[in-house]
Amino acid sequence: MILEYLSYPFVQNALVAGVLISLCAALLGVPLVLKRLSFIGDGLSHVAFGAMAVAGALSLADTMALSLPVTIAAALLLVRAGRGAKTGADAMLAMLSVGAMATGYLVMNLKPSSSNVSGDVCTTLFGSVSILTLTDLDVWLSVGLSLAVCALWLFFYHRIFDMTFDETYAKACGARTALFNSVSAVVIAVVIVISMRLVGTLLVSSLIVVPAIAAMRVAKSFRGVCAVAAVFTVVCSLAGILAAVVAGTPVGSTIVAADIAGFGILSLAGRFKR
Repeated sequence: MILEYLSYPFVQNALVAGVLISLCAALLGVPLVLKRLSFIGDGLSHVAFGAMAVAGALSLADTMALSLPVTIAAALLLVRAGRGAKTGADAMLAMLSVGAMATGYLVMNLKPSSSNVSGDVCTTLFGSVSILTLTDLDVWLSVGLSLAVCALWLFFYHRIFDMTFDETYAKACGARTALFNSVSAVVIAVVIVISMRLVGTLLVSSLIVVPAIAAMRVAKSFRGVCAVAAVFTVVCSLAGILAAVVAGTPVGSTIVAADIAGFGILSLAGRFKR
């Protein structure tokens, strides 16, 4: 039965885009989790939700045209807040995320794009079948994004390692830490906005956090954690999308369930290894 589903182009597009987007999120999630900044993914996804709601109220053909620049601006604002602004990055993130969610829900009620506001909100928060209706352009966008993230990761691997564990040391060695953090924030914002089509607003952070903490159960080096997280997220995304197609369940929730199940397996494997 699975082979029959794999013959459909929309399933093939969903698998390619879903796996590549999950791979980007997992690679970016490793340094965020190690630096204890995993909450950024959740906060920026809330900002993207508010921007998408406003874009829908404005009847924009492509909501990403508004949500992407707004999310990038929020990410850069958080970077600036973390560099010594009067308001800390965590407080700024809390204010932005809550304010954006409230504004988005308010706009959706004041100017609904359809008669079923509750359904629209639920679809945006938890994902829908939109990943099964991806166009070729969406797939190529996912391919280009994944290639860019992987290339940056390989090229700046040692710099990412230094920035993750000792940013002060990296700055003392001549690294342009402010520029590096800004570029990282922009890339994270882009991945989050695109990932929302896969799992929805509330579940985006799972693509960033779960692979990293699952990999830490069995790997002890930075390189090992990155490798295990990449393999973990590819396997779980494939399993989740195929299970959702066969069983008719929500794609985003099924992927997250596969991630949680994989986390349990690696946790047991880590106990036996020790």
